[in-house]
Amino acid sequence: MNYYAYEMAHAFMSPVRFGVQALRNTLDWPLNPMAYTAAGKNMVAACEVFESITRRYGKPEFGIKNVSVNGVDVPVHEEIALALPFCNLIHFVRDETKSGKRNDPKVLIIAPMSGHYATLLRGTVEAMLPEHEIYITDWTDARNVPIAAGRFDFDDFVEYLTHFVRFIGEDTHVLAVCQPAVPALVATAVMAARHEDIQPASLILMGGPIDTRRNPTKVNELAAQKSITWFEQNVVMTVPFPHAGFMRPVYPGFMQLTGFMTMNLERHMNAHVELFNNLVKGDCDSVRQHQTFYEEYLSVMDLTAEFYLQTVQTVFQEHLLPDRKLMHRGELVDCSAITKTALMTIEGERDDICGLGQTEAAHDLCTSVPSDEKVHYVQAGVGHYGVFNGTRWRTEIQPRIREFIRDVNYKHRSNEQATRASRPTRVLQDALDAAPEWRKKGSGLNGANGSHAPETTLAK
Repeated sequence: MNYYAYEMAHAFMSPVRFGVQALRNTLDWPLNPMAYTAAGKNMVAACEVFESITRRYGKPEFGIKNVSVNGVDVPVHEEIALALPFCNLIHFVRDETKSGKRNDPKVLIIAPMSGHYATLLRGTVEAMLPEHEIYITDWTDARNVPIAAGRFDFDDFVEYLTHFVRFIGEDTHVLAVCQPAVPALVATAVMAARHEDIQPASLILMGGPIDTRRNPTKVNELAAQKSITWFEQNVVMTVPFPHAGFMRPVYPGFMQLTGFMTMNLERHMNAHVELFNNLVKGDCDSVRQHQTFYEEYLSVMDLTAEFYLQTVQTVFQEHLLPDRKLMHRGELVDCSAITKTALMTIEGERDDICGLGQTEAAHDLCTSVPSDEKVHYVQAGVGHYGVFNGTRWRTEIQPRIREFIRDVNYKHRSNEQATRASRPTRVLQDALDAAPEWRKKGSGLNGANGSHAPETTLAK
């Protein structure tokens, strides 16, 4: 009944919001003398804050209209390359009449299906788009999928990924951010075990929970403390009428958002107090930054109950993949079968969602990947969001991914036995990166991290 209560609350708030908007428009009217008084400015700011925290946020747009390619402003448009019931494969098409015919690497970006829309990776796409042919998974809000479309669980997620790789074709590089790191690794292992002609050229895992027993965070501990029955009874609900997915069991987006907000409640409260003060002062730039962030952050989607519960049980409770016990459609998932896909893992030093070492665990599973095709990099000074967005992503992480992809392509096309050594750190900085504290002996990681020794690591 919580979902129905949530919908009822929005319905009851509609006339209140209408009244507040009318009050704001009246007070903010240029011919109203009160608009120029301190009391008037405070009331307008209060109305604005009320409106921002009570309205329903819809699905944002990527809004990428153009990109700079070698200094040339090139128009970009989105097209649905492949449409499936629970996901659309979006292709960002650059205007070749402006950029010319390019042979850029093809990259499939797998967006998280963990409550937020794929537009959360807008910054990821913008940084990769100038020099790569970009595709991204645009997952569908489960409350908008009719129950007649059937179920969608963890195994279906894996099958979707294998289907997308086959559709894009040879030499596809897969970049998985956060939650899909596990199914992306599973999909790669499944394709390798089946000896399929088309397999990912490289797999780049960013802040993903491959083994959540390494440096567990509060999120990991919460998932491990509760039984799967508790999750089923307390967070799974059915979609109410009149949504298209009426009666579909889901993990509602507003429940996920509540968990996100309560983790850093004080910070969010302070951000809205600051919004009020900036509105009173007329600091338009700060107000715009706040609105841009929260329009994305507060836009959430529902997940199918079967996918959510299976993910919690498989990844966070039973750790089937790192224990080499995970089954997919009756077949044992063997990551050691991966031989044709290079592997790169990236973590944030201050990640409080996916602890250090959790993503790096993929290297211990992929024992057949050549050592010169394994790279692990830890970005200093960033949290979970900073791994795939922001200044450090654009200037330090993305250049390393770019060089890694091109090194893989160079090796595969030239059939050389060793990858050409590429060190973008020489361009970004003169000195070598210092070893982070967490990797030093006695750091409390019980030797879990750094057990593999890639010969050409960009972190060196």
